[in-house]
Amino acid sequence: MKWELAWNDPFTLYLDPYAALIGDRRTWTTFSETVKGIVASGSLVCQRIATHSPVLGAVKKGAQRIIRMVTGDTTKRSPDLDASHLTAQLRSQAVAHLATLPSDELWLLADGSDLRKPYATAMPDLMQVQALDGSLVPGYRTLNVLGLTPQRRGLLYHRLFSSTAADFVSEPYEVQQALMTVSQAIAPLQAAMAVTWIVDSGFDDVAVWRTIWEQKQHVVCRLCHTDRLVEFPAAQGGWQRGSIAQARTTMRRLTQTTTTVDVTQPRTGHTKPQSVVAEIWAVPIRLSYATNVRRVGPGALVSKPLWLVEIRLLGTKLEPWLLLTDWVVETAAQGVRMLTMYRQRWGVEDCFKWTKECLGWEEVQLLDLGGIRLLVALAWVAAGFLYQLGITLDDESVQVVARLGGWEPRPSRPPGKITLTRGLRRIVDLLATDAFLQAYYRDHGPLPSRLAAFLHGWQPRDDL
Repeated sequence: MKWELAWNDPFTLYLDPYAALIGDRRTWTTFSETVKGIVASGSLVCQRIATHSPVLGAVKKGAQRIIRMVTGDTTKRSPDLDASHLTAQLRSQAVAHLATLPSDELWLLADGSDLRKPYATAMPDLMQVQALDGSLVPGYRTLNVLGLTPQRRGLLYHRLFSSTAADFVSEPYEVQQALMTVSQAIAPLQAAMAVTWIVDSGFDDVAVWRTIWEQKQHVVCRLCHTDRLVEFPAAQGGWQRGSIAQARTTMRRLTQTTTTVDVTQPRTGHTKPQSVVAEIWAVPIRLSYATNVRRVGPGALVSKPLWLVEIRLLGTKLEPWLLLTDWVVETAAQGVRMLTMYRQRWGVEDCFKWTKECLGWEEVQLLDLGGIRLLVALAWVAAGFLYQLGITLDDESVQVVARLGGWEPRPSRPPGKITLTRGLRRIVDLLATDAFLQAYYRDHGPLPSRLAAFLHGWQPRDDL
């Protein structure tokens, strides 16, 4: 049976592309109200999501409707409503969003983020992940890729996986799948943009770099393996062979600049943004590698010209940032560009922190791995809506949402995601409260006198 969307508020318009995954109106209502409830509740606990939904909060067993949807019990007409199809649609939307404003560069920020469930015992396919204190706790791993241009960002990849799940191959395999999936998706953008992967030390892997270079893309990677053998300039001319640690001793100072980093305060132990001086050093190197590394079949030996860049944060106890890149870094301006690019990695950390804290990643509680994956993917759908709000501040309605979240209009201080989230929650909670009261009036008649006095001015609608 064909069905149409009934109304066109900004939230429904944002969700409209996902309607292709859904085959009936009831599932669509549950889907859209689940995303709305995630924003309003800041949680992935189904009962909390339902309570904060204007529709599901006003019906019996609203949480059960969410559980049955994400576990596939009530989606026979919507076979494509799963985490893989949902994230594919997220990726398609992100590519379209990134293309709306012209840009010469696209930066891809890849990173993993652990979903920790330290007290879980019955959840399916739990593996050991690292807690903040360095100990191991039950949980899952996720791999995520954000696309970034000067004025746009979007989620290009997300996958939750576990080493104990039946579909698990290996973590390097998961990384390779992410690299190839994203590269295929951004092919239309790469025709006009230089693409650079900006990754942390977890991607210090020749197989990762090889795949990126095969796709005609660039890399900026923080290194952790300083014993890797490379070639670097010899004092007497020509090239000599040695480790990256030895190559560091031949670096040339390019420039120094100021930047802002989070520095731990000695008295309180808390981190605080602080302006520091950054010295930038660099040296050209050459890396030889086999193209068939972690592949079946013959390969070729390739020598790749690269640059080793070190950023030293003076006056802090922070370790220097040792970066490898295939971009040329010969001048002061090119060195500062490397600093600017790697600093964007903090945007990934900020995104993860916000998603976990404001949308409740780690609160998910289900006994079905597919359902867990779908709920976490739905959190990213909610995050995408908030990201789009953040770039439409000229819209008067968005300004009202920001004011509801506590924002005071200032030319140099636009509202952040947390402020917009807080404003949206107040609006959705208002709708959810009204829906619950209307349902109570329909089923039981007038509100109790004390509650009616407290809610002075509230009236039932005539259409009940």
